[in-house]
This record gives sequence, C-alpha cells and structure tokens, in this order.
Amino acid sequence: MKIAVLGLGFMGGVHLRALSEVKGAELAAVFARNERQLSGDLTGTQGNIGGPAGHFDFSAVKRYRDLSAVFSDPEIDAVDLCLPTHLHESAAIDALRAGKHVLVEKPMALDAAAARRIVAEAQRADRILMAAQVIRFFPEYVALRNALPRLGTLRAACFRRRCAAPAWGGWLNDPAKSGGGVFDLLIHDLDFCVHLFGLPNAISATGASNPERGVDVLDARLFYPFGAVTIAGGWQGPGTFPFRMEYSVVGDAGAIEFVSDSRPPTLYSATEETLPLDAQGGYAAEIQYFVDCCLANRQPERCPPAQSAQVIDLMHALLAAREKKNGEKVLCWNLE
Repeated sequence: MKIAVLGLGFMGGVHLRALSEVKGAELAAVFARNERQLSGDLTGTQGNIGGPAGHFDFSAVKRYRDLSAVFSDPEIDAVDLCLPTHLHESAAIDALRAGKHVLVEKPMALDAAAARRIVAEAQRADRILMAAQVIRFFPEYVALRNALPRLGTLRAACFRRRCAAPAWGGWLNDPAKSGGGVFDLLIHDLDFCVHLFGLPNAISATGASNPERGVDVLDARLFYPFGAVTIAGGWQGPGTFPFRMEYSVVGDAGAIEFVSDSRPPTLYSATEETLPLDAQGGYAAEIQYFVDCCLANRQPERCPPAQSAQVIDLMHALLAAREKKNGEKVLCWNLE
C-alpha cells in the first residue's frame, strides 16, 4: 500500500521513522511547502519526545508542494495527515473524496462537529479513517490495558501529562489553530480513559489559561460508577519544565503505576511486578494497525473515529467546566 505523508514538521518526521518498520506500506510521496524539509532535512524540527527528526532520503519518493496534486495522484492509496490541527478537516475531507484512506494526527479536528463531518465523509466514500491517538498503542499504556483485570474492582485512576509551552511550531501557540495546550496535550489521556472506561457520567474541572505566559493547565475529574478518574497537566509555562507522562490506577487487588522518566509500568499487589512491554514502538504499531485495516478493508475497531469525535466533544466540555472555576460537577448526558 502506497502512503503519502502530509506535513514534515516534528510529527511528520516521527511518522516517517515509524513507517520504515511497517509491513505492507511503502512511502510513495511527501508534502510540504518548506523546501528544506522537502530536501529531506528535518533537523530543524523539534517536539516533546526525542530530538530532531534528522535527515531522510526522498530521492525515490514524489515530493509535492500542492495538496490537490497529492489527492489526484492515482498511485497514492492512503495519506498520513500530519498537518497543523486547523487544516485537518479540509485536508481529510478532500483526501477522502479523492478515494484515499486517511490516518489523521490527533486531535482529528478542532471541534467535534468538524470531526463528525470527516467521519461522515469517510462513510460516504467507503474509506478507512482513523485518528492517530497513539497512546492507545504505546507499550506502556497497552501494558496497563492488558493488566487492568488483575486489579479487581477499580476504585480510582489518575493520568497526568505535563511540559513547558512549546518553543517551536508557532501554530501550536495559537489556540485558533491548535485548540490550546490542554486541548492538544491532554487529548491523549482523555482518549485513553474513554478507551478503557467509556464515557463518564459527569465531569468537573478547574485550572487556568494564560497563553501569553505559556500557561494552560487543567485538573479534571471524570465520574464513573466505580469512582473518579483524574486527568491533569498541560503547559507549565515557558522554559525548561521537562516533559513527563504518568498514570496510577488503583483496584481492590492492587495498583499499577508508570512515570515516564523514572518508573516502568509496575503492578503492586502482594509482590512488585514490572509489566511486560511490546517490542514495537507506539507510532509504528499505530501505523501498522491502520495499514492492516486498509489492506483488510476493516474499520479500525481499536481506535474508531466516531469515538475520537466524542473525545473532542468531551474535551470541550472539560474546558467549559474549567471556565466555571469552581469545580462544579457537570452531567454528560448530552454527549453523543
């Protein structure tokens, strides 16, 4: 299956590296409007995880500067959309209308209405659409999902993700283009909670947003029949605050904890046990799953796009609850 990677910023470079490990996929084309990036020099890119993307050999792939030309190329079977978030809806819909399968970076769109328009277009076009919610494929989080039954009756869970405000990719600092720090960053943890537990019955949230100061933080509660799940973090101001992701899940039979810079996923019960991790990295596993779905003409049940739209809706509900600034509980009966 021939794939075009659209966008050669940090995430485009991450996906390019991962593609080299994916069976059944061939990088056939790339798109960017930056000539340095099109030359294969991605050393200027920067992100939360890992260093610059490095150099790539694009001598054997098509290099496009116009999106419509990518979509009209009959040799392209699918696009891996790594453009800024505000461009996702138009690019994804155009690709689907051109008959391409679409893997679109998270968040799928800036709001749930736009995400549902993409989902509807995929259904009309009878193409495979998947949002790249990569935490569902990260080995550390897959380990939690696999071990969850060992905890017995669940009692509480906490997911955190924090970093400094990005000093790269100017669009990320513009809420009109990225949705803001909390929206772009904590969509990972919110999505994984919905993946594990489904939609909550109610929510509450506190926090603050001061984009000019590089601060956008959220402390939220998702209420389930078994108890509350905490999601917390965001942009901790400009400068050197380190990127960190972590979780802790507690049940009657034990607890599982993970901290990205100090503790692998560990089950604590009568004994202490480090959980086994998949050998394949999350990005390669995510793209492999998408490719397998396309080749089998099978919808992505592990990461259904309609659920990705629900998560966007839920994130906006949390941001609205944050604006109340008093932690008031809000029922979620109106989430589709």
